[in-house]
Amino acid sequence: MPDVLNDTCHCISLDEAALVRHFDAALVREGGLPQLLVGREHLFAPYPVFANQAQWDAMQSVIGAAHEVMALPAFQAEALAAGDWPEQHTLSAMMAFDFHPEPAGAKLIEINTNAGGAYLAALLAESQRNCCEQLGELLAMPTSGRDAPARWFADFLHEWRLARGARPLGRVLIVDDAPEQQFLYPEFLLFRELFRRNGIACDIADAAALEYAGGALRHAGEAVDLVYNRCTDFALQDAAHAALAAACRADAVVLTPSPRHHALYADKRQLVRLSDDAFLARIGASSAARHVLAAHVPKARIVTPAYAEEIWAARKQYFFKPFAGYASRGAYRGDRITKRVWADIVDSGNYIAQAFAPPATRRAAPGEDAAALKFDLRCVSYGVDIRLLGARLYQGQTTNLRTVSGGLASVFLLKRGTEELNPDQRPAGSVLSPNQTTA
Repeated sequence: MPDVLNDTCHCISLDEAALVRHFDAALVREGGLPQLLVGREHLFAPYPVFANQAQWDAMQSVIGAAHEVMALPAFQAEALAAGDWPEQHTLSAMMAFDFHPEPAGAKLIEINTNAGGAYLAALLAESQRNCCEQLGELLAMPTSGRDAPARWFADFLHEWRLARGARPLGRVLIVDDAPEQQFLYPEFLLFRELFRRNGIACDIADAAALEYAGGALRHAGEAVDLVYNRCTDFALQDAAHAALAAACRADAVVLTPSPRHHALYADKRQLVRLSDDAFLARIGASSAARHVLAAHVPKARIVTPAYAEEIWAARKQYFFKPFAGYASRGAYRGDRITKRVWADIVDSGNYIAQAFAPPATRRAAPGEDAAALKFDLRCVSYGVDIRLLGARLYQGQTTNLRTVSGGLASVFLLKRGTEELNPDQRPAGSVLSPNQTTA
């Protein structure tokens, strides 16, 4: 049933005026959405996507099973063997689990500790217009865009308390490289305003402008308590990140997400471990967690010279991703890879080959001639709790937020039992009527 709706239903659409109002209310002092969308014209998709309860249940189960397994000492010993970052006992704020939905479930594609676009997706979720009352009776949003920002603030505060106890949180910094030039800079503004509305001093800073001095991380001479880290140098190896790395190693700042978080959760080698049932059995994973992961995590393997010929012969069955990849950079579908690129992948020694799980599709506009865009489902989470369910529509090999009629999209779930309805039981005149092809 979600496939039918994704192909034919366009009666729920983006209310652009509502989005502008919600954006302006969230920013207050930072100017309006139209100015911030210059150069970002395809950030928001005009239509939502549809999913079902089985897909939602599967995603929740996978997130729970993954966290259960990743908390095992034996898993952490292997995942963190190459690093020596301090343990602050934090969970990593603003994580995301990305899935490709199937008719009765979903496949985990990757895990991110530096997930972008969540606040934007929350405002989008509150800006949907429904012109079909009958369809609205069959659908629900499983998460609230309106409530998500307050929950995210509470998550950051919880990160602070896990690391520092009852000490008051004084100053937060949102850090990236040349932040004003980043594609998702509008989201940085939203988070800055969120902290300030809740009485926490907050600024946005270039990582290169930080100093580690006097036992504290400093920006413009002032000590920083917590950093919301948006840098994509996940191990903080670049010279521009030396101060941030030093403060993190000295436990002089609460950094979330941290290099340790990325190594444990988001390094693509963890997808190899999560899909290796023999490994999971050996480290003591529960049979319930192993069952969930076996059903919903595509098999993955590390690309090595020893198996290069074998993997190349079967390349059409795989998607290739670098260990520390992000925003789909350096990722390749196997059926489109060239021998030159393949040689580079093998020589690099830092790629996995993940069994290809095809994305779902959503027709971009009414009519059979409209483009069918691919999409994934993103669960923005804190620990095992999903804070927001969203989607990303795109054309090409990977998500890009630059596709006409694509971008961030809201997600509606068919209410439990809806898919079992006979045609005669469905609301007359709705998109679910067998005599109506578009709504």
